[in-house]
Amino acid sequence: MRSRTANRSGIVLRRIVTPAGDIIVTLLTPQGKLKAIARGGVRGPLSSILNLFHHVQVQVYQTPGNDLVTAKQAALEGALPTLAQPERYPYAHLLTELADTLFQEGELSETAFELYAASLRGISRHPDPEWVSLVMSYKLLALAGFIPQTAYCSLCGSVDPEHPDPLGGQLLCRSCASQAAYLPDVLDFLRMVPKVSVRLWMENPLEARERTQLWQALERFVAVQVGRVQSWRVNLPELAGA
Repeated sequence: MRSRTANRSGIVLRRIVTPAGDIIVTLLTPQGKLKAIARGGVRGPLSSILNLFHHVQVQVYQTPGNDLVTAKQAALEGALPTLAQPERYPYAHLLTELADTLFQEGELSETAFELYAASLRGISRHPDPEWVSLVMSYKLLALAGFIPQTAYCSLCGSVDPEHPDPLGGQLLCRSCASQAAYLPDVLDFLRMVPKVSVRLWMENPLEARERTQLWQALERFVAVQVGRVQSWRVNLPELAGA
């Protein structure tokens, strides 16, 4: 007889406390996303373990006829306390919401788990957490198979477009565009980000004005192709009026 109990290791993407005092968590694991409920969790030791960004080992039980597994026990495997710092938390939160939006339950992706975990470590340690968050957001997007078209105009198909697509986050040619061309380094980033290593991007950060253009392009593209990530507009002033 197949056991309904399993041990899973993952990072907490989302945490919801119900009026009944239960904790519902979404974990990103090497085996894919997992949603579990810790019944009465706010009144026990699981309350401090099942926190956002924590890497935990959870014993889960599949109740017959219930798609939501029950978390019976949990142990903390790793935490990044510096993510609570005001200059780091917003970037960890928006990247986490992006990961939650990109990856679906049941999708097996050890690479996605490793890239997301590396992203949190980078945000927690690097002196420029915004740049880490921006680069890793594009990397997660590419890993999930969502890569903006940069070789052709998204409207007419002309080659080597250089202008923003304000609706879809793609690129437009001069004839189809209503906005000025992207800055040269922004175009280079958009065209090369899936191919260039994270280390090389970390060694060559872009300036504030260029980052604003990249955040706006990313937000528009994700909203159309994947779904809106609410925390971007909450945490990034440059997107509030975009």
